[in-house]
Amino acid sequence: MTAPAPELRLGSAAGRGTLLAAILASGMVFLDSTVVNVALPRLGAELDATVAGLQWTVNGYLLMLAAFVLLGGALGDRFGRRRVFLLGVVWFAAASILCGLAQGTGWLIAARFLQGAGGALLTPGSLAVLQASFHPDDRARAIGMWSGLSGVSTALGPLLGGWLIDALSWRWIFFVNLPLAVGVVLAALHWVPESRDEAASRTGAGRRFDVAGALLGALALGGVTYALIDAPARGAGSPAVLAAAVVGVLGTVVFVLVERRRGDTAMLPTGLFSSRLFSVLNIFTVVVYAALGGFTFFLAVYLQNVVGWSALLTGLATVPMTLLLLVGSARAGALAAKIGPRLPLTVGPVVAAAGLLLLRRVGPGASYWTDVLPGVLLFGAGLTLVVAPLTASVLAAVADRFAGVASGFNNAAARAGGLLAVAALPLLVGLSGSGYEQKTALAGAFRGAMLWCAGLLLAGAALAGLLIHRPQREGPPSAGGPSHGGIRRGRG
Repeated sequence: MTAPAPELRLGSAAGRGTLLAAILASGMVFLDSTVVNVALPRLGAELDATVAGLQWTVNGYLLMLAAFVLLGGALGDRFGRRRVFLLGVVWFAAASILCGLAQGTGWLIAARFLQGAGGALLTPGSLAVLQASFHPDDRARAIGMWSGLSGVSTALGPLLGGWLIDALSWRWIFFVNLPLAVGVVLAALHWVPESRDEAASRTGAGRRFDVAGALLGALALGGVTYALIDAPARGAGSPAVLAAAVVGVLGTVVFVLVERRRGDTAMLPTGLFSSRLFSVLNIFTVVVYAALGGFTFFLAVYLQNVVGWSALLTGLATVPMTLLLLVGSARAGALAAKIGPRLPLTVGPVVAAAGLLLLRRVGPGASYWTDVLPGVLLFGAGLTLVVAPLTASVLAAVADRFAGVASGFNNAAARAGGLLAVAALPLLVGLSGSGYEQKTALAGAFRGAMLWCAGLLLAGAALAGLLIHRPQREGPPSAGGPSHGGIRRGRG
């Protein structure tokens, strides 16, 4: 049983305020997933970082998000979604200050780990609050607006970051989070209703922390990430790399066993995966967001270090993608609600892949209008078709009382995809050491990376076309035991 919460309407002040708090908070997290990419050449030069240092600057943040966003969602369901959401906002703001004050690569990477932990608390809460608080008639529209406007933060990050880097310093890409965090806290305290899973709290499950699951998840992702990042410098057969890979694989196996044994008290109830649709949607998420992560990591560095653009001009290059997400995400969500998610989730990745293939021809002295813009437009159009339908489908595939866990796992899948892409692509395309400062080495690596990312998108399109169907939104949750977990069965 889930605690009753006010059924907010989008037309009310409380509804608009709740939506504003959720969008601003998740926007901070999504913004910091991309804004750092524009700063990589500048902070790399100032802090004397290698390619591995740049990878960890991005991946330290993504690792904590991917590993602990599950725990953040479960804590919100059990102890109060607004309470955990606000804790994450304050934590994230404090870690952002540490990032901005960093005096070396090690300091910055450590602060990024802390920042990711704060993001893991607030990200699932922002979406779960909407799912639990809005009237069913307004819920899909609210989630569509959240998806679109939060996605805009992802695309807006490079533009805002470029301006701050050129006008002030790369440090201000972190300090800008402070006024946003203040706005979120004020809006949440005034408008956001509290909600929780009363059944978990009443039985005592809410007082159990699945620390083992969270740590094992982090260990699994951390081991694989370390092996991939360190392989170019140490060699794939070095003891350190092999040991990290073994730790990653064993951590994954033990994580699954521990979560299965804990049943519904786990931070990730494995009964969720009795829904084939939920499982397939999250595999699709990993594949598509891996392509997005690889694209954003390479593009910003390439446009500055090879094409010769400023940080601001590099950020401006992605503005059309921002506009497409802003205008089209709510419409894409409505379209998917009408015709089902299969077509948008199949066509979207194909269109985005075409954009990446066009961007492979960009080189020194490239024209924005004829070389960069067509690829960015296609990639943005494809992404717009994917974001809102994917989010709504994941939540519709499970019972409402698992909203936090489901959104948490889907966020983990998205961050894990980006994490693995940033870790693996430099290895796959032969970029290491100071290679990102050398035009010839970086140009070849960029073209290879775009080819890999396009391949991932096409694989996602095939997966969607064959296995994704319309979730069943009507009817009560399944009343089965842990193996059913309140899953909503899909219609073929």
